[in-house]
Amino acid sequence: MSYIHYKFASKLAYGTVIFNEPLISLSVLKREIMSREKLSAKHCKLQIFNAQTQKEYISEEDLIPKNSSVTVRRVPLLDVKTSNKTSVQYVLPFTG
Repeated sequence: MSYIHYKFASKLAYGTVIFNEPLISLSVLKREIMSREKLSAKHCKLQIFNAQTQKEYISEEDLIPKNSSVTVRRVPLLDVKTSNKTSVQYVLPFTG
């Protein structure tokens, strides 16, 4: 069994994602974390950082090795109404 330990920047405790391969893609890890934390992709997206180096995993195809620890930041999606009654979503960039 392989593990990824994740911790939200605002929480003290780590969670764990268990999988059977030596690597996990960023997209699968995000999906697993969102499922475990009962988060909706309609309301937020996740930023994932290596817990030791603080390097952000950016590409959805990035591979994260087993037994890694990551820090997770939740970024809310904002709905901005336009004049023609349609909705446009913007993602706020992380600055900090």
